[in-house]
Amino acid sequence: MDKKEAFYNHITSGNATKGDFIPIGAAMLDGETVTGAHVKIPLKTMNRHGLIAGATGTGKTKSLQVLAENLSDKGIPVLLMDIKGDLSGLAQPSPGHPKIDERHEKIGLPFEAKSFPVEILTLSEQDGVRLRATVSEFGPVLLSRILDLSDTQSGVVAVLFQYCDDNKLPVLDLKDFKKILHYATNEGKEEFTKAYGRISPASTGAILRKIIELEQQGADLFFGETSFEVEDLLRIDEDGRGYINIIRLTDIQDRPKLFSTFMLSLLAEIYSTFPEQGDSDRPELIMFIDEAHLIFDEASKPLLNQIESIVKLIRSKGVGLYFVTQNPTDVPEAVLGQLGLKIQHALRAFTANDRKAIKLTAQNYPDSEYYDTTEVLTSLGIGEALVSALNEKGRPTPLAATMMRAPMSRMDVLTKTELSSLLSKSKLAKKYNETIDRESAYELLNAKIEHAEAEQAKEKAKQEREGLKKAETKKRTSATRHRGTRMNPIVKILTSATFIRSVFGILTKLMKK
Repeated sequence: MDKKEAFYNHITSGNATKGDFIPIGAAMLDGETVTGAHVKIPLKTMNRHGLIAGATGTGKTKSLQVLAENLSDKGIPVLLMDIKGDLSGLAQPSPGHPKIDERHEKIGLPFEAKSFPVEILTLSEQDGVRLRATVSEFGPVLLSRILDLSDTQSGVVAVLFQYCDDNKLPVLDLKDFKKILHYATNEGKEEFTKAYGRISPASTGAILRKIIELEQQGADLFFGETSFEVEDLLRIDEDGRGYINIIRLTDIQDRPKLFSTFMLSLLAEIYSTFPEQGDSDRPELIMFIDEAHLIFDEASKPLLNQIESIVKLIRSKGVGLYFVTQNPTDVPEAVLGQLGLKIQHALRAFTANDRKAIKLTAQNYPDSEYYDTTEVLTSLGIGEALVSALNEKGRPTPLAATMMRAPMSRMDVLTKTELSSLLSKSKLAKKYNETIDRESAYELLNAKIEHAEAEQAKEKAKQEREGLKKAETKKRTSATRHRGTRMNPIVKILTSATFIRSVFGILTKLMKK
């Protein structure tokens, strides 16, 4: 048996699967494609998470596109984070190309151009289905971690949420939360102190500054109603294909805080909402997070711990997370260790640090008698990748340098006309794109303050009226006394006994005469 035949048997036996799978390409040996030596990913292990990495221009986005297409065809919904804005083409079929035909002939897989059911979502004011969540849905723990608060400040946030629960105050957006912060140390200071203890203005001031920082990255557009229901990510079209939900994030590349806030809230909501799936043969949802370093670079340690915990736990809900980034070192080791599928495109060594990084990356892959992994990582061409997956028993499949199949959909963005046509047919846009600003904590607290101020004004006016009345009474009494005092000498003279006797004496004498 020659080397090529032995390699073919090595790959095909190691990739044998009894369940459903996705063929992503054919293995290569010594730079040549071994036709029919297909590299397969079992659907059963797709919820074990994964990584798509490689230098710019090596084909990461196309690998993501291939996986998303095939998952959709298998009836599995997909959620894509479109940072660069080049994934909307999934809604249109590939125009085809002779090079695509040539590639698929080498791989030994037929090529079929087709479009896929796509829903365009947005976090900002771009066209698409609006994604929102309320502050109440975040809760005090998650909100504190996102804001990177101290233990003392987190305690204040917990008290504020408790106050809102006790007083039935809905906290929907950041305007509501800022109002409560202000109320706790100003108009409502006495009320808070009596019920929950004193809240330091220094703590509320620090929290407010963190909120403003989040607002400056556009979070005021994200917090509010109508809240997005994560069950709407699980839709299947009339042909039994899973919807590919694409979140347009082209305008928040410079706002990583907003991106990580959204991602963490979404993962937390999915984890709390989806039922336990157990050992299923297929995932419920697959999420691809492009430019994954945007989550991790700006994340605080508590936030990283939260992300790591969710990555470990969420696969029990049938959800697979796939991180797409330039270098595996962009992903924390604790997360990297949880990833079952690795599709590693070429890495480039321009500096000593690059070479060290490539050696470290090579150590993340199983040993192979057919490859020098470090050398392969720097010699892969565009659309080629080093692939390591898990078989149905959770064991690594043979390491394979793989020629990846081409996407069946367009490898380009939709035109404005195509995008408008797609959005006009969206059922979710009608459900979520109406902005609602119902009565919540901001309005209720303002009404409470206005009522208290009105009552205080009434009391003050009453006191002023009573004061004026008392003053008037006092003035009249004083005047009466003053008049009485001026008459006293005359009255005393006229009413004295001596005076009366004198008068009667005179009258008696006159009568005798």
